[in-house]
Amino acid sequence: MATNAVKYIPEGMHTLTPHIVCEGASDAIAFYKKAFNAEEIVRLPGPNGKVMHAAIRIGDSVLMMMDDFPEWGSLGPKALKGTPICLHLYVKDVDAALQQAVAAGAQITMPAADMFWGDRYGQVVDPFGHRWSLATHKQDLTPEEIQANMAKMGPMEGCGDATKK
Repeated sequence: MATNAVKYIPEGMHTLTPHIVCEGASDAIAFYKKAFNAEEIVRLPGPNGKVMHAAIRIGDSVLMMMDDFPEWGSLGPKALKGTPICLHLYVKDVDAALQQAVAAGAQITMPAADMFWGDRYGQVVDPFGHRWSLATHKQDLTPEEIQANMAKMGPMEGCGDATKK
């Protein structure tokens, strides 16, 4: 009789795990390997060649994904003409990470800049329509310091998707 109980969160996972839909999940996996040094954990192909489920690890986090299946109501950002979601990735060197993502095929929508909350921060959109924010934490600030820094700023020009301008 087994004495070890199964953990309700599998080993190597966190409580919250993003699960995205991609048109071309196999290509997305290859892109994430080049852009973000992702490691493929699992890929379960369906009978039609589409990816039914996949998981990759970026840093210490897992990202699950699957191909789009319109017949199931599962649509990616391209079919939806955009996404309200931005996947946030902390990296050691945000400037180098943004350039790596661009070299892999991403487009910068917000160049890296030092932000009022203490991060150096920028954004890209990947070839599959997913938005990513990348940051390197530079300063530990109190909520009061962040609020004061924000008050010194003008309108939040440049935040978000610069391609919409």
